[in-house]
Amino acid sequence: MEILAALKQEEAKLQHQLTGIRSAIAALSGSYSGNGYGSGIAKRGGRGKRVVSAALRAHLSRKAKERWAKIRADKAKGKK
Repeated sequence: MEILAALKQEEAKLQHQLTGIRSAIAALSGSYSGNGYGSGIAKRGGRGKRVVSAALRAHLSRKAKERWAKIRADKAKGKK
């Protein structure tokens, strides 16, 4: 039984190494997406990277800060 457990452990280690090697190959070939599944552009239907304007980014930041301020105020009052 110990041999079988050792072989399974070795298999898991080799599988992890294989994933790393595949990621390295994908990175070198220029199709690295960070998750080991090839090109990210192909998955998004060929669209480029989404761009958000500075005004929208500022608006979203302001709204998020307002939400967190409300949560903290409710927490300080004893609400959950």
